[in-house]
Amino acid sequence: MTAFLDDAGIDRLGDLLETRAVPHKGFNLEALDGYLSALAVGPQAIDRATWEPAVWGTPPRFDAAERKEIDALLEAHWSMVNQRVRHADDDLPDHLAPLLWLPEEPEEEDDDELDVGRDWAFGFFRGVELAEAGWDAWLDENDWMDEIFALLDRVASGEVLGDDPTAEPTAITYTERLEIIAGLPGMLADLHHHRITALTPREPIRKGATPERNQPCPCGSGKKYKKCCGAQ
Repeated sequence: MTAFLDDAGIDRLGDLLETRAVPHKGFNLEALDGYLSALAVGPQAIDRATWEPAVWGTPPRFDAAERKEIDALLEAHWSMVNQRVRHADDDLPDHLAPLLWLPEEPEEEDDDELDVGRDWAFGFFRGVELAEAGWDAWLDENDWMDEIFALLDRVASGEVLGDDPTAEPTAITYTERLEIIAGLPGMLADLHHHRITALTPREPIRKGATPERNQPCPCGSGKKYKKCCGAQ
């Protein structure tokens, strides 16, 4: 298995999810991609034993060979997502692009088939739920994160809320969906950068030792410390 999902791995994982997860209220591949993306940029590390059950819904029984294959596929997908969030829009390699379904001929699709990105956003918000308190704290402190969440909420709900909370929301257009999806790598890169900054331990500022009261004051006044800066 490669350090990321190649085309064969994407197809195989997608097939496994469609047959073993989706019928049991689990994730499809697109939702899994959003889910892992939220975990990769979130405020705390979530172990696999905690996050994997939601992927399958009602957990199926896997034999030893299936479990080994699934472990390898999930590990490759996790690695792929973690590599992706280190790249912004303009330098993202094609093999790390978010896994979303896009219609080849959108003009021939019914409106209800053009909900591009909905499952991805749904998965992202499910991932947020696993560290809800930490995300809430970040959102309270960072207005720019609210903007990202508002955009993803539009993709998930299909609606755009106006300034008037009593007014009927308007439906998001297919073009608007595409614009938001195109910005996903940049959003994830910004969240990843914030995560690294927030979780990096800061070196404490060390204060110099306080002089004895009868020692010369370190300010250079020539007075004793107790009659100079020490008297303040």
